[in-house]
Amino acid sequence: MSAEVRTTTETEFADWLRAVNTGFLNSAPPKPEEVAARLAGTDLRRTWGAFDGGRCVATYRSFSQELTVPGGAVVAADAVSAVTVTPSHRGQGLLRRMITTDLGEARDRGEVVANLVAAEYGIYGRFGFGRASRTARWTIDVPRTGLDRRRWTPPEEGGRIELIDGAELRKEGPEFHDRWRVLQPGAIDRDERWWRVNTGAEESGTPFTEPFHAVYRSPEGRVEGLATYTVEGKWNDGKQPANIVSVRRLTATSPAVEGALWRFLCSLDWVVEVTAGQRSPDDLLPYYLPDPRAARLVGTADYLWVRVLDTVRALEARTYGVPGTLVLDVRDDAGVASGRYVLESTPDGASCAPTSRAADLVLGAGALGSLYLGDETPTRLAALGVLTEERPGALARAEALFHTPRRPWCPDMF
Repeated sequence: MSAEVRTTTETEFADWLRAVNTGFLNSAPPKPEEVAARLAGTDLRRTWGAFDGGRCVATYRSFSQELTVPGGAVVAADAVSAVTVTPSHRGQGLLRRMITTDLGEARDRGEVVANLVAAEYGIYGRFGFGRASRTARWTIDVPRTGLDRRRWTPPEEGGRIELIDGAELRKEGPEFHDRWRVLQPGAIDRDERWWRVNTGAEESGTPFTEPFHAVYRSPEGRVEGLATYTVEGKWNDGKQPANIVSVRRLTATSPAVEGALWRFLCSLDWVVEVTAGQRSPDDLLPYYLPDPRAARLVGTADYLWVRVLDTVRALEARTYGVPGTLVLDVRDDAGVASGRYVLESTPDGASCAPTSRAADLVLGAGALGSLYLGDETPTRLAALGVLTEERPGALARAEALFHTPRRPWCPDMF
């Protein structure tokens, strides 16, 4: 079979979107309004397809993104999404052809890493991606929290919580998110279209239902926290309310503000359960409640995957736990991140450069991606056989260097 791999034209985009739906097991053809909405937010120069007999049989797209790394710096990233291969054309190397071309172009554009959220675990390690963050889901049994919802009082921290609509969120949300995201390794930027789509001001191709938006304001009126949530209305047979709050996003610039927002949600009238998805695996959520056992962890999984494209710039961008020097021998089948590098961490910042010195550690590109944001540790990777200690003591040194106080977390799907 000789499918042609190339970028997609505007007239082919509806067929490309049909192939995306097929790949994700949705047999419904895209509606014209969905095609138009998706096309408006798509850069066709970075939208790849494999075409066989004029029909799209594989899809892939990327777009520019910013990723926060330990220390608060942001690096340019190649965000990968909509990756599918039609079942009839699996095993023909179509994904490899698309991803290899895109990653090469991303490196040439100066993007430091590539990011994606993997639908399947076993695919992207073959292309140098490493699991770089995890996500967790929580369920809160509200009656067991120990909160007295009959006597709700404003936050003790001196701020206030208020509900705003989508139009107000579009005005205040972007500035707040840009302040918050540099505090959280693994967080990504949100462009203007993201805010318009997620507040119903712009079509996305799927039905939109207005959620609730609760903001925490400081005494000076500045937004320091944001919770977006929906409510599923339920009443039991005894005419007792049994509503469920589903938290879509909750971020805050401090633990005090974050705790105030969780307690607010658990104090809503008629609510018996609060669910939260895509949270950090080391979330402090349970300990904001009088009875932490009311919050139950119901699932965890890998989430953000990272592929280093420029080893020197990537390692220089982040900060490290202690001063020190480490020589890394990076093995990359694609040759993108390969080389031997000396990493030097000082109180004034980090430097990284090619070297001919003997290696302290040998690791693959995927292991480097897992280490990069601090979610995995050198010791765990060595135990898994994807990182090798070449010099005694190097593993302990790497453990201290790559340590981060909190685990990385990405609250957004893309």
